[in-house]
Amino acid sequence: MKSKKNIIIGSILIIILLMAVAYSAFATQLNINGIAEIVGEWNVKITNVETQYVSEGCDAGEPQFTNVSATFDAKLVKPGDYITYLITIKNEGTIDATLNKITFTPDQENGSPAIIYTNTEPSQNIEAGNETTFTVTVKYDKDVTEVPSVKTKTITGIIEYVQK
Repeated sequence: MKSKKNIIIGSILIIILLMAVAYSAFATQLNINGIAEIVGEWNVKITNVETQYVSEGCDAGEPQFTNVSATFDAKLVKPGDYITYLITIKNEGTIDATLNKITFTPDQENGSPAIIYTNTEPSQNIEAGNETTFTVTVKYDKDVTEVPSVKTKTITGIIEYVQK
């Protein structure tokens, strides 16, 4: 009886050993390596500011701009005068941009009510490599009947593009 048990145990051990050898012969270890790189570039910026229209006798000044800001200094003479500036925004990156928000806020508290700012909106979307333009117009209110005591008004504009 003991010898039968030994034969069965020995047979089981041999079978297990053969299974282990067979498994290792058919098992393969696979290694996967990868590298991810971001190659997209975000580069939406102001590329030009130019005077589009100046009423006779007015002075549009020399508009200044950087990649992220534009400044102009309009000098208006009489009611009804206005100056229009054309601002160009270009997407020089590789990622499409979409307009998130646009706000133009004139200084109502300290500024002259005789000066009126208006603007058009730039494109909602600027695909990579394309550009859009919009205008800002500053106007001396044509309905003013006397020269105001406060003669200046500033405006703050924010145009925010985000990834599309």
